[in-house]
Amino acid sequence: MDTSAQALASRLQQRLQPSALEVVDESADHAGHVGANASGSGSHFRVRIASPLFAGKTRVQRHRLVYDAVQDFMDQGLHALAIELL
Repeated sequence: MDTSAQALASRLQQRLQPSALEVVDESADHAGHVGANASGSGSHFRVRIASPLFAGKTRVQRHRLVYDAVQDFMDQGLHALAIELL
């Protein structure tokens, strides 16, 4: 599976129809840490997202929507996902 900022952004666009979205690969900042890989990319990401689907949901429910949207990436080696709800 292609774990890249572009692939994650595409998935989040499809599933959550965000009004604002930024996906940043922070993998290089975690070199040598648990979950980091030899390529220095594709293991640690930060997502900043706003979506109309978040309306009326708690913070935990919003996070769950994001995690559910990218679960198969997590299953394939995405180690860390920092979520900033906008």
